[in-house]
Amino acid sequence: MHADATSYTVIDHLLDRLTALGVEKLFGVPGDYTLPMLDHIVEHPDASWIGCATELGAAYAADGYARVRGLGVVCTTFGVGELSAINGIAGSYAERVPVIHIVGAPSLATQRSGRPTHHTLGDGDFRHFQRMHAEVTCVQASLTLENAAPEIDHVIREVLERRLPGYLVIPVDVGLAEIDPAAHPLQRHLDATSVRALRRFEQAARPMVQEARRPAVLADILVGRFGAREALHELLATGLPHASLLWGRRVVDESAPNFVGTYVGAASREGVRAVVEDADLLVQAGVQFTDLTSGFFSQDLADDAGIVVDGTTSIVGGRTFGPIAMADALRVLRKLFDERRDPLPVRTDERPPVFPPSAEATNELTQAGLWETVSAWLQSGDLVLADQGTAFYGMGAHRLPHDVLMMGQPLWASIGFTLPAVLGAALAAPKRRPVLLIGDGAAQMTVAELGTLVRNGIPAIVVLVDNGGYTVERAIHGAAAEYNDIAPWDWAALSIALGASGVDRADTVAGLRAALHRAREAETGVSVVVAEVPSDDVPPLLAAIATAAARANDSR
Repeated sequence: MHADATSYTVIDHLLDRLTALGVEKLFGVPGDYTLPMLDHIVEHPDASWIGCATELGAAYAADGYARVRGLGVVCTTFGVGELSAINGIAGSYAERVPVIHIVGAPSLATQRSGRPTHHTLGDGDFRHFQRMHAEVTCVQASLTLENAAPEIDHVIREVLERRLPGYLVIPVDVGLAEIDPAAHPLQRHLDATSVRALRRFEQAARPMVQEARRPAVLADILVGRFGAREALHELLATGLPHASLLWGRRVVDESAPNFVGTYVGAASREGVRAVVEDADLLVQAGVQFTDLTSGFFSQDLADDAGIVVDGTTSIVGGRTFGPIAMADALRVLRKLFDERRDPLPVRTDERPPVFPPSAEATNELTQAGLWETVSAWLQSGDLVLADQGTAFYGMGAHRLPHDVLMMGQPLWASIGFTLPAVLGAALAAPKRRPVLLIGDGAAQMTVAELGTLVRNGIPAIVVLVDNGGYTVERAIHGAAAEYNDIAPWDWAALSIALGASGVDRADTVAGLRAALHRAREAETGVSVVVAEVPSDDVPPLLAAIATAAARANDSR
């Protein structure tokens, strides 16, 4: 709490609630309906305002922040600002990222007057945009003088419990209204587990665990969303062979000897596919198959076999038990595997070479050489964001070092997301070195936020793939079509104009290695490495997925 009780306002209550939950940065673009609110943010001892170039960039940044911290906030002005941000909010909804969208709105008196007011549709209806957000948020509230504090608490609670975005409209006069400081911390409902359901789950799972001869684990993104990463690691410490989906790479340690790789349905490496699909007991932990992470639903898994552990329920051989928190179910499985009469088999897995062969070092840079070199260059503790397309799928075939935190957006799949998102993620995890992997077409969408990275002193390393257009689209349809081309930009000159402190170009493996080394050595400022590859070159994994996508799009 930063103000005395005589000047304590609704905005102060909101900020105190947010900062108590670990939210230190609020992202947005100022507008006249938010300016008084921003004064309070700037004055608050535990909150900071991060001004972005666009509202969409701010929404992406808040999403990136939330993926690391567990809660993010974007603040926009009414109408024009919030609709610019709504695509980012929809992405957070699709990918279950808890973000609160705070909208500064005209005063209650202005709304009651019904007069044509700027940033409205001019028809006197001030609820249009709330109705729009109802489709992409789990909770919406428009504050009044009577309901302000309870509604703020309600929205925050729902966002945290449901792991989905929320929407909060604050009229200017309501935000500045004085209220009493809260007497108690925010009351939250913790993930509940029924003791009886957990016991029945354990009884059902025990014989399957004891009898399994080829058990395996498939882990995915919801492990992180439901706070069960530590419990998963305890289970995997038993020596179980395991794989992850591309979406959930951050929930496992890919340097572990029993990690076999990423599972992408029929597009998987044969060794990975065999471990997952031939398991006589497959534990699916937090798995959500999407078209782009399953090779367009080409996974070949028995419908009623194995154990499925979701956020609040678990399934054993087709029988559902709940409510059971994911972490509790995983710890029961850890106990059951510890009790096995027969030890788990020890497996070895072939690993790809650290770098492409030295003979190729001076050859033209290809997608294969690019991503093999980048993956070998990454270090423990790096924070990696890979944009949808060649970056995300190019990295999909390579292991990550221990404690690399990697993120993408394969379900919503909005290109350009990662450039602003790396801003939020880096501010949420300041001890990690941020690395952005992005294509030129995606970068053109949100490149303005490169200046925001510079402004906020983010020591990001940006690997920008310069190949003249939308390669992922070329792979699906229209390889030589004009509509898959983009305007040619001088990325080096543009990066310098936006404030980057170091810019390199590379068109060979040797040149890329040297550029990445220089970028790593630069401990401050934004470093941009422009990797030039042929426009018709596609990473093998992306080629396989694109073929499946083309078949799906052409089906009638």
